[in-house]
Amino acid sequence: MPFTVTGAFDDGATYSVRVTGRADRPVIGSHRATALVELHEGRPLSLSPTGPVRTVAGGDEATVLAVLREYTHVAEEGPGAPRRACVPR
Repeated sequence: MPFTVTGAFDDGATYSVRVTGRADRPVIGSHRATALVELHEGRPLSLSPTGPVRTVAGGDEATVLAVLREYTHVAEEGPGAPRRACVPR
């Protein structure tokens, strides 16, 4: 299910993208965010601080969101976004 993500890069540039769940076009709306996801495709990445580790794939919404969370400052995730695992206290 597609959802939106709004955030900022380290240099302060903001973005708003739609995570599509499509392997051929994982995000729509920002050339920089698209390039960032493409750069990390095929690499392992933890979905949350507690894991699990999965290989980034354009058609996998959870791994695309994990890339955005890891390498940018995500300010808002729209309805339908995968939830992050929590560490029990």
